[in-house]
Amino acid sequence: MNAGRLLVRATAAPALVLVAWLAVSLPLLMAGVFRPAPAVALFVPVAALVLWLGLRTRPGDAPGGRPGTLNAPGGLDAVQRWPVWSVFAVTAAFLVLQVVMCAEQIVVRRDPASYVQFATWLAEHGSLPIPLDEGAFGGPDAALNFASPAFYQDGGAVVPQFMAGWPLVLAPAGWVGGAHGMVLMAPVLGACCVLSFAGLVARLVGPRWAPAGALLLALTLPMLYVSRNTFSELPAIVLLLGGLSLMYDVRREPRDGRVAGAKALLAGAALGLIVLVRIDGLRDVLPVVAFAGLLIARRRAAGYWTAGGLLLGVGAGVVEGFTMSRPYLSYLRASLVPLLAISAAVLVATVLLVAALRRDPVAARLRRAGAAVARGRLPGAAAVLTVLVMAGFALRPLVQTVRRPPATGDDAMNVRFIEMIQKIQDLPVDGTRQYSELSLYWVVWYVGVPALLFATFGAALLVRRLLRGQSPEWLLPYAMVVWTTAQVLVRPGITPDHPWASRRLIGLAIPGLLLFTVFASAWTVTRVRRLGYGPKVVRRGAVAGVALMLVPIVLTSGGYLVTRTEQGEVAAVDGMCRALRPRASVVMVEQATADRFLQVVRGECGLPAARTTGAASPEDVRRVVAGVHRAGRRPVIMAAKPEQVAPYGTPRQVLHLVTRQDGRTLTGPPGGTWGLTMDVWTAEPARP
Repeated sequence: MNAGRLLVRATAAPALVLVAWLAVSLPLLMAGVFRPAPAVALFVPVAALVLWLGLRTRPGDAPGGRPGTLNAPGGLDAVQRWPVWSVFAVTAAFLVLQVVMCAEQIVVRRDPASYVQFATWLAEHGSLPIPLDEGAFGGPDAALNFASPAFYQDGGAVVPQFMAGWPLVLAPAGWVGGAHGMVLMAPVLGACCVLSFAGLVARLVGPRWAPAGALLLALTLPMLYVSRNTFSELPAIVLLLGGLSLMYDVRREPRDGRVAGAKALLAGAALGLIVLVRIDGLRDVLPVVAFAGLLIARRRAAGYWTAGGLLLGVGAGVVEGFTMSRPYLSYLRASLVPLLAISAAVLVATVLLVAALRRDPVAARLRRAGAAVARGRLPGAAAVLTVLVMAGFALRPLVQTVRRPPATGDDAMNVRFIEMIQKIQDLPVDGTRQYSELSLYWVVWYVGVPALLFATFGAALLVRRLLRGQSPEWLLPYAMVVWTTAQVLVRPGITPDHPWASRRLIGLAIPGLLLFTVFASAWTVTRVRRLGYGPKVVRRGAVAGVALMLVPIVLTSGGYLVTRTEQGEVAAVDGMCRALRPRASVVMVEQATADRFLQVVRGECGLPAARTTGAASPEDVRRVVAGVHRAGRRPVIMAAKPEQVAPYGTPRQVLHLVTRQDGRTLTGPPGGTWGLTMDVWTAEPARP
């Protein structure tokens, strides 16, 4: 296999493997039989078929394209080995670093641990929802509650908060390596993100720029951060970048051939399955609807295949959401209903556009209008507008301060959390502040001013090209990056402490802007070469330019590169589970302990667990204890301090962990760590 084909196949393979696994695991989960034997038995042939369909490359030259890209005559065969092996070296180094520095977030405080506990339940039981197991406490009792952060009590059961896509991916690692295996999936998927991004850069910009793209993304702090923790952005990024790469590969195949159709179907499925991982992925894939419609309007069979794959992927996510994650979608109702309305409007508008373009008179008029636009001033005006929009985001803090009054209990908790950080950092205390007006400056913290300026220049160049009818391979990637990045910058929609909030940028904004940055760099090198400078001077200039862009990136991420956080949680939880006796029914009488450990005890320890309500009295607790005894089980009272369990028996410490967590910043790039101490005490009331 030559270097070009190796690069194309290796960078598309992660997304195809995810497509195959989700296609197999979701039906099994919905049938309540998500177990290792049927999952592996079905996955192996499905993965083989998907990889064979998605990785086939046509021998010979491509059907045209810009020189220097993979979609040019002889593009694959002309790729040198050094870019390919450089990409693999960057990916491997990133993987090793992240495995060594990997966090162990399994105690529920924020989303990564919530996903691990969701996946732990799937790995052990293979079905949803999670039963309350009230019988283990002597039956229903008004003093007991079974909900905790990210785990809703709904309809006589506990329902995990999030979409099932990422836990379905984590569960096989749990089958093999337990909690350690699950947390290590973050570095593995992070390396796949870097590899997939390099593949997209190689396709759209050129293989020689792929190592630079991989290095730029790998060293950004948000990429380092999310791939040390089990964030759902990881599989979403792989599916998105892989789907775009597969859509590009469709162009290499004979028009409307079987290979092109298969790749278009898989590309649409990869992009659609983002919704199964993250419900807000519905927003990101809206440009794909319009793009598939344009292909259909041009009577391209690939449009039907793309639309079909997208419908299957999105449909899988929507069905799972409304059948197995309904409380989560209800919680998101305020933002989800408008998103569904926008999606319906885009779909209807696309159908109408296709119907209009399929009429020859309308199509002819639109072609003439497009030709007039290409010859006119609009392309240049759009390029200028791109620069002005970025300048507007830069000036936004001067004219706007974004606030959000609390509307729910979770909002009120976030207000208190922001106020705490403001006090620590000596900022004016206003918990309603969202700091969204600083969103472009967040990007600057992580990619630096040189990369952002080149990204703006690259976006301006591309919109001018596209309006002139040039570089059609950029149409879908450009639309998705601009559409999503603009919305993220306007309204990040996340608690604004960093590095936590950086996860919103890494979903597409930072990879997309870096893609534009590399494109602008390549364009600049080409223009310098045309001025008559020799190859050595041009190469040195390119290396110097990439190094210049890396400097601010490394200045922000340098400290984080060698800082370990969230260590020791797996061993601490294992020790706690061993300390809890068989047939124990755990009752948590303190809020923080219940928030953190309720699902941990239920999932990791495999024991029934409940919490007392805020109004519960010691007499209520003793009544529950009596019910546990009647059920023939051992009551265990759990809290954070010995004096909280002492009224019910002899206190016994079952968990003590001292570690570090990521720091929190609001108005500057993140740096440093905070201490984190967790204690769990238990008492076993004697039978009366």
